[in-house]
Amino acid sequence: MEENNRSQFFKVKGEELLKKVKELINEGNARRIIIKDADGKTYLEIPLTVGVVGAVLAPILAAVGALAALVSHFTIEIERKDDKPDTQEPENKE
Repeated sequence: MEENNRSQFFKVKGEELLKKVKELINEGNARRIIIKDADGKTYLEIPLTVGVVGAVLAPILAAVGALAALVSHFTIEIERKDDKPDTQEPENKE
């Protein structure tokens, strides 16, 4: 079965980065968060699986906070699972 993913992009300033990443994690439908600088260089990729919670996220969020202090503008790419149902109609078996 092929998984359908879609991506969204957000541009944020350094001081907004940690808040936005926490917000996206709390939404619960992101599969991966990729943090890039204004030139498109990837700084951090955060895979979000069902089991990623609490203590596992603490060091990741600390790293995001450190990044926010170093760079002034970021692009956040969010890869989400596409929840749209399959558009193929079932075969009629008579």
